[in-house]
Amino acid sequence: MTSAIDIAGLTKRFGATVALDDLTMQVRTGQVHGFLGPNGAGKSTTIRVLLGLLRADSGTAVLLGGDPWRDAAALHRRLAYVPGDVNLWPNLTGGEAIDIIGRARGGLDKRRRDDLIARFDLDPRKKGRTYSKGNRQKVALIAALASDVELLLLDEPTSGLDPLMERTFTDYIRTERDAGCTVLLSSHILSEVEALCDVVSIIKSGRIVQTGTLDELRHLHRTVVVAELADPSVVSGLPGVSERTRSDGRTTWHVADEAMPAVLAALARAGARGVTATPPSLEELFLAQYAERASA
Repeated sequence: MTSAIDIAGLTKRFGATVALDDLTMQVRTGQVHGFLGPNGAGKSTTIRVLLGLLRADSGTAVLLGGDPWRDAAALHRRLAYVPGDVNLWPNLTGGEAIDIIGRARGGLDKRRRDDLIARFDLDPRKKGRTYSKGNRQKVALIAALASDVELLLLDEPTSGLDPLMERTFTDYIRTERDAGCTVLLSSHILSEVEALCDVVSIIKSGRIVQTGTLDELRHLHRTVVVAELADPSVVSGLPGVSERTRSDGRTTWHVADEAMPAVLAALARAGARGVTATPPSLEELFLAQYAERASA
């Protein structure tokens, strides 16, 4: 199976509101696939369809080779889901909640469970009603990561965690990917997505507007080049160079990928100093994509 998730033409309406609009997306087996978009873009609706909690109005969704609606019970033993807002049984301890969730999936790796409890610094003896949002999130993450599953569906999984715990989460997701697990990661923390994801899909108004690796997406936007040189015109007139600004003796250009060799050669001939070339960050790509779509 080359695709863990295969979605084609998925449409879901809530009355007059179109939540998913002919959405098409593929998540390949063994990848961490980032799923980006603002609130209301359709991320959570897509995940609920994949979990069999919602039925699409049209289109198809195939999850681990099965139908999420018809085969939900069997598929849920092969996947783990972590939402961005976790509710726990108030009178059960965190450890009891982890074990119940694990048993629902067919069992937990107890050694990994104990390691995760230590790494996430969770006190499993406390009752669910006493936990903060971050600790409730830890319970769900530990239950998911301690399970032997093929697919992780993560919808804002680090919501409420501090930066140290976010780092622990990142390390574990890398371990899961290296072991062959597939991950669909919806997150507002773009640095987290940039650090983890092999492929990124950007959703807007219920439709995928861009999919690719970070390198592929960066090719759609220009690299920022900054240098100190006496005559900026030696670069500014070259094809593929735009948006020149100058401050404190340093000049900044936006340069298309295909123009980079000529720009670097011109800077070398002109004796430029302090040259830096910075590709766009994921945040810049994301914001640019939304700005372009809004103005279209």
